[in-house]
Amino acid sequence: MLPQDTNTEPIPAEGMQAAQSADAPPTNDPEGVAHPRRIRSFVRRAGRTSTGQQRAIDEVGPRLLVPYTSQPLDWEAAFGRKAPAILEIGFGMGETTAHIAQLRQQDNFLGCEVHEPGVGALLKLAGERGIENVRIIQHDAVEVIAHMLTDNCLDGVHIYFPDPWHKKRHNKRRLVQPPLVKLLAGRLKPGGYIHCATDWEEYAHQMVEVLSGEPALENTSTAADGFSERPEYRPTTKFERRGVRLGHGVWDVVFRKRG
Repeated sequence: MLPQDTNTEPIPAEGMQAAQSADAPPTNDPEGVAHPRRIRSFVRRAGRTSTGQQRAIDEVGPRLLVPYTSQPLDWEAAFGRKAPAILEIGFGMGETTAHIAQLRQQDNFLGCEVHEPGVGALLKLAGERGIENVRIIQHDAVEVIAHMLTDNCLDGVHIYFPDPWHKKRHNKRRLVQPPLVKLLAGRLKPGGYIHCATDWEEYAHQMVEVLSGEPALENTSTAADGFSERPEYRPTTKFERRGVRLGHGVWDVVFRKRG
């Protein structure tokens, strides 16, 4: 799962080559939005949108899709209610997002994902399960955070299984880097949380290190390694369960913004 920001300041390029693709096509950004175009929180992957996913985009999309703009998001207007706001960066095929949204119906969930089959899959799940507390922006999350979200607007951020970029020379492309964490910390309300999960141990340690380096955040875990127990709301996926059976680990990292 590839998981993916707003004072409207561009994210510093240094140290934030976040999972960019060297040949990623430019995005169609709103007029007047300035940011370093080379920064991406994702890599575009080939994939065919199924008939069912396209039907969901056509039929459910008009209700749950939110366009990317240069204006701050009006959460109450987008969701039709005022409720705690949770951002998910890169929701993959949406199964985890749908599960958590059903479990936490008191919260509003905004998912950012560029992969159209994933967008269609989550819309299909939402339509089948009657999920109304999810909205989707099909756009790079880094730009959404920078240009559509305002300071102190988020109650939580979910970043689940971002691309680990496991080769050392590619580590600089990882999503969880100090500039993004600083930006997210500004968008969080006091007491708001950032919850990351990864199945790559070295990346898990980096997540703890990077989040620990942000003065506005504190680790909710008292464990020596800085890792948290998996919160009950995050389900285990079939791939995660298979990995555990094969002896692979999964690490959860939960930090909270200081009050």
